Amino acid sequence: MRKQEIDYILGKMLDARDNVSDLNITVGKPFQVESSGQLTSVLDPPFSELTPFQTEIFALNLINQDRRLTEILVKEGSCDASYELPGKARFRVNIFSQRGNYSAVLRKLETQIPTIEQMGLPEVFHKMTGEINGIILVTGATGSGKTTSLATVLNEINESRSIHIITLEDPVEFQHPHKKATFNQRELGQDFDSFASGLRAALRQAPKVILVGEMRDRETVEIAMSAAETGHLVLSTLHTVDAGSTINRIIGMFTSEEENQIRIRLADTVRWIVCQRLLPKIGGGRVAALEIMQSNLRVKDTILNGESEGKTFREIIEAGTAFGMTTFDDYIVGLYGKGLITEETALAFATTRGVVGRGIDQLKTTRGEATTEIEELQIDKEYGRPKRSL
Repeated sequence: MRKQEIDYILGKMLDARDNVSDLNITVGKPFQVESSGQLTSVLDPPFSELTPFQTEIFALNLINQDRRLTEILVKEGSCDASYELPGKARFRVNIFSQRGNYSAVLRKLETQIPTIEQMGLPEVFHKMTGEINGIILVTGATGSGKTTSLATVLNEINESRSIHIITLEDPVEFQHPHKKATFNQRELGQDFDSFASGLRAALRQAPKVILVGEMRDRETVEIAMSAAETGHLVLSTLHTVDAGSTINRIIGMFTSEEENQIRIRLADTVRWIVCQRLLPKIGGGRVAALEIMQSNLRVKDTILNGESEGKTFREIIEAGTAFGMTTFDDYIVGLYGKGLITEETALAFATTRGVVGRGIDQLKTTRGEATTEIEELQIDKEYGRPKRSL
């Protein structure tokens, strides 16, 4: 299978559905695309079931004879790469071994960097772009839009500030043009060998803003905190579900003897934590639900001393609504109120179903809608009264 054939198949897969986000190549299944969160088979080209040989040849073509990636794939069982379909799309590729066969998932990368308004992100994202130093973390599951949100923030900085920005990515996804800022985008494997070494080198390259694709280990976290402490703005991602688990995940990377020192450094450097989930949207597509926490005195105190009864990150966020903070549950109720998601979706993705349920009932009440399916409710006026003898 030659590169021209690979490109032809990828083109056909992209054209098979609207809003394609991922291409899936797995043994025993036809070519599949993910659109609006749902996997759909592609029958053109007509492969009813891909063979192990076909997926292996496909995977090796995506690696494009890169010796480093081939060694990583054989040694570790998976590898990340990038692939370009000339004139049509770029992909972030993960090739992995499963039961002795190779599979590949290609994430389509957007060519246009959206603005904060186009993404429908809250106004506080403009405040994030004004930060001079510290750490901004965007967290969530794989495919929840973390990279897109960070690219949006960087694009806003690019539009407004004449500074040097360095990105360390695996692989480079959004390609930022030089506007007011000067961009240097470095790719793992080609330009540096690990996030820790790339971040350490970045400190000698005079940037004001550093994007680290992912904080994968304690060494990267430690250098990122050092960068933030020395006047840099560091943006990065973690695979955590909410603000509290993000703090706990970072602290958990260090030993118990180091915990107090790490808590002090985190309290001083963390500026914002944004957590994301993608929800199915009415009419197709997906919409982001966010939890946003901004550092303040209460947040710093809780990072230093840990959560306790009456002093949790969730309660702090709820109390900070006036300053742009929001919990997942409040944001989800807001999406329901705007008619973007169904009640079933809101409850399914809620952190606390009871909170979302009450929020939805309040919205229904203000609209004059029924909050229950039970009809003809009446007060039992005879309840508690003695029965009359006949």
